[in-house]
Amino acid sequence: MNLLSSTSVFSFYTLISRILGYLRDILIAIFIGASFLADVFFVAFRIPNTFRRLFAEGTFNAAFIPSYTAEKAKSKLKGKKFADEVLNLLILILLGIVFIVEIFTPFLVYLLAPGFYNDASKFNLAVELTRITFPFLLFVSISSFFSGVLNSNNKFAAAAAAPIILNIILIISLFISYLFKLDFVKNLSYGVTFAGIIQLFFLLVFTKKYYKPSLFLKTNISSKVQFFLKKLLPSIFSSGVTQINILVGTIIASFEAGAVSYLYYADRIYQINLAIAGIAVGTVSLPVLSKSLKLKKFGNVKNIQNKSIELCLLLSVPASLGLILASEEIINALFGYGSFTNSDVTMTAKALKYFGYGIPAFALIKVLSNFYFARDNTKTPFYLSLFSVVLNIAISLLLFKKIGFIIIPIATSISTWLAVILYFILLGKSKFLFFENLPLYNFFKIIFCTFIMSFVLYYGLSFFEDKLAYDNIYKSIYLVFMIGLVAMIYLINCYLFGLLKFKNYRAF
Repeated sequence: MNLLSSTSVFSFYTLISRILGYLRDILIAIFIGASFLADVFFVAFRIPNTFRRLFAEGTFNAAFIPSYTAEKAKSKLKGKKFADEVLNLLILILLGIVFIVEIFTPFLVYLLAPGFYNDASKFNLAVELTRITFPFLLFVSISSFFSGVLNSNNKFAAAAAAPIILNIILIISLFISYLFKLDFVKNLSYGVTFAGIIQLFFLLVFTKKYYKPSLFLKTNISSKVQFFLKKLLPSIFSSGVTQINILVGTIIASFEAGAVSYLYYADRIYQINLAIAGIAVGTVSLPVLSKSLKLKKFGNVKNIQNKSIELCLLLSVPASLGLILASEEIINALFGYGSFTNSDVTMTAKALKYFGYGIPAFALIKVLSNFYFARDNTKTPFYLSLFSVVLNIAISLLLFKKIGFIIIPIATSISTWLAVILYFILLGKSKFLFFENLPLYNFFKIIFCTFIMSFVLYYGLSFFEDKLAYDNIYKSIYLVFMIGLVAMIYLINCYLFGLLKFKNYRAF
């Protein structure tokens, strides 16, 4: 398997999904803007969508893949038996969670958006929409199980493509609501749950070649599944630390009008970089890393870990500089239409800029935590993530009244970078990562290529300043041209400096 080629496949479908996601959010910005309706829908959508990211974007796989790989290595029958037990238990747990949340939704909304409580209409609508969207959690979590089975077999395309379904259905929902003058936020909420159902059946079709599930009701849990469950909760918290930090930010931001929407739109932009640089690399590397450790091929383990870090930085460092330099132009070109005012653009761009400083850290967290997960160690990432979340909350609460919602992306970036530093220190001490084998000269090549790209971007933004203005209806075309140009320059330079050769990323 080749890390670069597999990451390219995963990234391609993820990119398609995120582009459609941008189109969806552009339409939401045009039709709803940053109004109280947008705030309410984003809170209702944030709750199940956060769980989707926690389960689907590598977190569930962090606990499942190493255990499933180990059982499957013994025999296909043992692998299937383990998978069946996990699936049946997962369905029972999720049904229980959905049932409880549907009853106690007001408490959940109050917990996650306490700023809504003083506005009865806003709070009640958030409760109603959350009850509609929350079943999405059931379907998308089961979908993540089947994605894990596919990833264990080094099949990444279908799992990466599945989220495309959600964006297509929500786009259709928006157009139907517009054409027939229906309730936008309510139809969007129904679309979320419907998309979860379709996504599940989509993955079932692709998984049946490798695994056919058997459903049964079983009261006793095997020791293998018990071990898996012990790993699952810490891995959910640790691997999903970025999403948890954003959720914490949403809770705090609910006290400032429009802030939830500003954070949501900024989050949507930087998530594409996180998906390609962190989630894609982490998802692709975990199965082969787990397999190499089980087979005690420690030479492969070193190679996979070093190349994962290198590939992660190669993709995240230029993205970080790009978002910092062009945050306002990006937000303006993507969302600066209709109900989304110039003021909304400015506020959202500020959030995006400070998220941009954390992009490499957000991506590295996904990769570095795998070095522990592949060794069945979920406690260390859990404690590091707990440190990051507590620090994030402390900084946000301490400075929110003084600085406003902008402290949230600042705190998220700072706390994540500190967690990354601790990861490197602990990995070095435990001898899980050998720093002398890291090709540090490649890191300097990445920095140099990024500098050239940033130089072109900076002067390109100045040259097209009037073309990227808020009132220019063709601004998105100029933005696409600029991004395409600087991306091409960066990739060509990386190739010329030997950073993008497929043979360098062979995992085994």
